[in-house]
Amino acid sequence: MLLAVTRLILTLAVLFVGGCVTQPPLQPSADLAIHTAHLQKIAQINTFDIQGRLAVNANGKGYSGSIHWHHQENTDSIDVYTPLGSKIAHIEKTATQVTLTNAKGEQITAQDVESLTEKTLGWRLPLSGLNDWAVGRPTPAPITHQSWDAMGRLTKLEQQEWQITYLEYTDNLGASLPQKITLRHPTLLLKLVVEQWSPAPPSSTLN
Repeated sequence: MLLAVTRLILTLAVLFVGGCVTQPPLQPSADLAIHTAHLQKIAQINTFDIQGRLAVNANGKGYSGSIHWHHQENTDSIDVYTPLGSKIAHIEKTATQVTLTNAKGEQITAQDVESLTEKTLGWRLPLSGLNDWAVGRPTPAPITHQSWDAMGRLTKLEQQEWQITYLEYTDNLGASLPQKITLRHPTLLLKLVVEQWSPAPPSSTLN
């Protein structure tokens, strides 16, 4: 009888320890509240103007240069430059189509930026997600993984087959916004360094 009781106690102990080990860690509610407050603050940023540097590694081929991006709620205007400052592409996105003008002045149109940039530049610019990721928030799509720092700012995000890492933040536009970001896809690595955040000018003033 004593042996049976001992075995039962040992079995329950093993099950208890195993259950404790397999339970995922819980994010403290205080940290979650800070993260939620930060997301609510940056949710107000729906337009912006970014100037920065961009590095790309796609299928073993590299590119580096600078980028100037005007973002409105329904439109985008993006200029991509070489390291020496020569413009290699101008991208205009509206609600219905995307147009890329290359260095020769030729215009190519498509339904989305991703397929257009892959066809013309050799790498995909994930603009459909980058509108949110650049500001430091997830898109409305399902989230695979996310973590944040003590100030509630994202440090890592996995979403839409992209792994986004936030390396540095800067205070601008009344909020703490990303300054250095890396975005990884199975065959693509993007590094964005934001040198200047500004309010977006009205669409009518863009070239």
